[in-house]
Amino acid sequence: MTTSATPSPAENSDPDSGRRLRRRLALLAVSLVLLGCVPFLWVLTSTGNQRHSVDSVPERPVAIVLGAGVRPDGLPSYLLAQRLDLAVELYEAGSVQAVLVTGDNGVEHYNETDTMRDHLVAAGVPEDRVVGDHAGFSTWDSCARAREVFGVEEATVVTQEFHLPRAVRLCRAAGIDTVGVGGASMDQRAVATVYGWAREVPAAVAALGTVVLRPDPRFLGDYETGVDDALALESTP
Repeated sequence: MTTSATPSPAENSDPDSGRRLRRRLALLAVSLVLLGCVPFLWVLTSTGNQRHSVDSVPERPVAIVLGAGVRPDGLPSYLLAQRLDLAVELYEAGSVQAVLVTGDNGVEHYNETDTMRDHLVAAGVPEDRVVGDHAGFSTWDSCARAREVFGVEEATVVTQEFHLPRAVRLCRAAGIDTVGVGGASMDQRAVATVYGWAREVPAAVAALGTVVLRPDPRFLGDYETGVDDALALESTP
């Protein structure tokens, strides 16, 4: 009786095909990473001329300070305090006449906006020059509401250096003639800064979609005159 031997899986396997598959997967992964970096590079290059230091930033009527974390004791986190202190410098230098603080107040017992206002007033910015937006749930929401709800047409947006390119790009997409000032945080918050830069790569992809689609913010609401009233004080004797 004649029998035929069935080749084992090992005999049928092709080592070269496995290597080719791994190379293709590696190439695909690298391609996806590079593709994901394109929006980030676009955000960086398209805002290069709008990002400045406190000393070189052009004058704008309003500073938009974007919210960040608040400590359990109710004080601003280091990164938020740095943004607020930059806004104080801008106001004292006469580079802005009013400050719009925009942050998250979406849950009870967490209020970025009032914390930001209190910090600015304690630092010497007149209370009637500080306007609060309690529905700045994201960078886009803050920019879109600044334009649509508070009527801001020209502004200096204030945040950290790693966040600044996207913040400027989104505020300009919202229709605001925007320049920006960013705080350097690497010396004091290295881990948070490295994480911030890394986070901006996928965030830039989302920002590109936002610039194209320009969605409504999470909460729009009626027009508010706070910024108008603060700027009107400029001409009051």
